[in-house]
This record gives sequence, structure tokens and C-alpha cells, in this order.
Amino acid sequence: MSIEVKNLLKVYGEQKAVNNISFKVDKGEIVGFLGPNGAGKSTTMKIITGYLEQSGGEAYVCGKNVSDDPLATKKKIGYLPELNALYYDMYVREYLGFVAEIHKVENQKTKIENVIELTGLTEESKKKIGQLSKGYKQRVGLAAALIHEPEVLILDEPTSGLDPNQIIEIREVIKKQGKDKTVLFSSHILQEVEAICDRVIIINKGEIVADDTLSKLQSVGDKQQSVTVEFKEPVQIDWLKNLNGVNSVKNIQSSMFNIQCSNAESVKKQLLQLAIEKNLNIISLQSAEQSLEEIFRTLTT
Repeated sequence: MSIEVKNLLKVYGEQKAVNNISFKVDKGEIVGFLGPNGAGKSTTMKIITGYLEQSGGEAYVCGKNVSDDPLATKKKIGYLPELNALYYDMYVREYLGFVAEIHKVENQKTKIENVIELTGLTEESKKKIGQLSKGYKQRVGLAAALIHEPEVLILDEPTSGLDPNQIIEIREVIKKQGKDKTVLFSSHILQEVEAICDRVIIINKGEIVADDTLSKLQSVGDKQQSVTVEFKEPVQIDWLKNLNGVNSVKNIQSSMFNIQCSNAESVKKQLLQLAIEKNLNIISLQSAEQSLEEIFRTLTT
């Protein structure tokens, strides 16, 4: 288990910023950590990275207790904080060399060039950090998090300040790193989470309100799902209304129907079976599940 938190608690005065939460993240997983502002995301990440001490519970990185051995766990973590603190008077390569020296990285020149290329900093690498745009400063922070080839990546709003093209490039970097690392990252850009993650943890008011794969989160919930189907032949609408889990059927045109249901996948399987039984040809079959934005709003409002 690369990241594990058990009954993690952080209290500020009378407020519980993190309230006895527990979760695990394995190697090779990219997990989106979501929640509204003030939900406890950054606090949890700071505890895992050893930058903040918890009030109770335990946090482990690669099997080591963060409180008992903070230096050993920090060596295994690449951390990009939400407020990316950089030395603006240093040049990009100079700063990355400084970070590499702290981590006692071998073959520093090669590693620095590799991480500059990986994060798309080549054209800006001869500038001082203070001369860079917000997006490129964010890339420098990501490069610094990767320079020592950590086993665990913890990224707090990694695409903040990036333009759409840069977001796509950094998305690919994160996906590539996720193949052999553990990645936990937070983002307010829910489309990014949908594009990168298979699993999502949602925290609200210091408590975990969802922890599952994106597909399972989308297949459950209070809101209805819909299936649109078109047949080549005429179809009796009652055949569709009698399928299990169907709430309503609307004839859109000719032999095309929109079906409101509680479980889209189940209805799609039944439609295929119906086509076999009635000797029908299905021209198109599509379902619309809840978006991550809808799930997020349902769980956090």
C-alpha cells in the first residue's frame, strides 16, 4: 500500500478540518481527491506529506508511518502544494539543481534535462523563475516534485493557471507517471479528473462522502439515467415500458425512443435481449450517465 490513512483527525480549536477519515491508494493508481473549498483536501495532503501534524489517527507512505519517520517518507514523495512556493530570483535549472541537491540525486545534469523535457520547460529553462507565467511556474513546481523520481506523487491543483493546451500536456505527464507511481491529486477542474482518474475520493466538511471508481459512482445515485435506442423495424412501445427498471419511455421519432431508467447498463442489456427475441435490428444504442459534476454537487450540497 503506497498511501494509507487511518482515522485521520485534524482539529483547529473547535473545528474538525479532517474528521476521522480512512482510505488507501495502491501503486499504479491515479486517484482524484475532490471537495469544495475548506473541505479538508489540502489539510489531508499536508499531513500525508509530513508538512502538518495530525491531531489523531495515522498516515503511512510506502509502509512507513509519517509521524515516526518523516524524513524517510518525504524521500518517497513528490509534492506539489496548492501555493507553489518558488525562489523567483533563481534560474529554472539552478532551482532544479538546488532541489536535486537536497534529495542527493545522482547524475543531476541528466535528471534535470530529463525533467525539463518531461514537463515542457525547454523553451523557458534559461529564464529566472520570476520571469515565467503562472502556468510555467506551475510546471517548475511539478518538475521539482519529479526530480528525485519519487514513488508517490501528491499534487494539489496541478493544472492551476495553465491554458487548455498546457492542461492537456500536464494531463499526459500525470497519466504517464501513474503507470508506475501512486498519484493522489486534487483539482477543481472536474473534466480533468474524469480524463485522468479511474477512482475518485470526495470529501465534504472533513468527512469522506464517496470513495469508488468513476464508473460505479456514475451508475448509482438518486438522479435518473437515460438510454436512447433506435430500431430498424417498428417497435411496440409497451415492449420497452415492460423492461425492468424503466420509469418512462418517449417516442422521439419513428422507431427511436428515449428511456428514463434507474440503471442504464441493465436496460441496455435487456434491449439487446429483446432484439434477439423479437428479431429486431438496433441501429444505435446510447446511454447518458451522471457527470462527475452532478455527482459532486449531489454529495457536497
